[in-house]
Amino acid sequence: MEEKKVTKAQELVYELRIRDTMTKEVITIKPDHTIKDLRNILKENRISGVPVIDKELMVGIISIEDLIKALAKNEMDAKVHEKMTKNVIILYEDEPTINAVKKFNKYDFGRFPILNREGKLVGILTQKDIIRGLLRRIELDYHANELQKYKNVDIFKDIVTEHTNIIVRRYVVGNDFIHGGEAAGEIKKSLVGLGIKPNIVRRVAVAAYEAEMNLIIHSDGGELFADINQERIKIEANDNGPGITDIEKALTGGFSTAPDWVKELGFGAGLGFINIKNCADEMNLESEVGKGTKLKIIINL
Repeated sequence: MEEKKVTKAQELVYELRIRDTMTKEVITIKPDHTIKDLRNILKENRISGVPVIDKELMVGIISIEDLIKALAKNEMDAKVHEKMTKNVIILYEDEPTINAVKKFNKYDFGRFPILNREGKLVGILTQKDIIRGLLRRIELDYHANELQKYKNVDIFKDIVTEHTNIIVRRYVVGNDFIHGGEAAGEIKKSLVGLGIKPNIVRRVAVAAYEAEMNLIIHSDGGELFADINQERIKIEANDNGPGITDIEKALTGGFSTAPDWVKELGFGAGLGFINIKNCADEMNLESEVGKGTKLKIIINL
């Protein structure tokens, strides 16, 4: 019978308490602040949500999703208490981290406020906080030493034959700015793991990110995938969205059909295709109004 194995990370999520992984310095907002104030706080601190505090008590939580909805309706002067989530699901600082993992899986939230048993807000927890906490305890120095052994090894040559292709495929949801860049991040991680040269990885990462954001901004969603072999990396972004009316204009720097609320978030500047062309050895864009768009990018190895 094959021996069952428990990884160190699996062990630690039961051992560590939430207080060991949470962020203790919490940025908050007051209920009488405006959505415009919220936008500034999220942008300045590069975060995607904050607890709402009134007289030292947490009365709700508000996120970038609420901001996006307000932007779309031109409600930037609305008060935070009008848009916040009031029935907040919380965690306690003395709970094991496994409880947080289960709640992240159940609710698909970006963050949870953390309280002590007296009901006071003492932290905020994201999935990234959990990962950072686990990595701190798994002795990163050990892993750094192990990885150093392979620093100059061309892993790609070891595992890829002449007829082998590696495929990374992800579906991208339209208007899902919260997860924007995750699909491109998976492609990048795959290339790093294969030992692809850093300069090539950076070019692929930028091109894939721009292609992914085009799917999010300009369509109802689509598929982003990378096809990797010994000679080249091919990235494709395909959707069944509204299509592009004028491809020549779309390839002009600064031209954008993104709605104003998307531009308010800092996206849709009209430089996506320009950035892709600067990174790619080949780029091909095909689109038909009412049927969708197909983008192909080739980066040679």
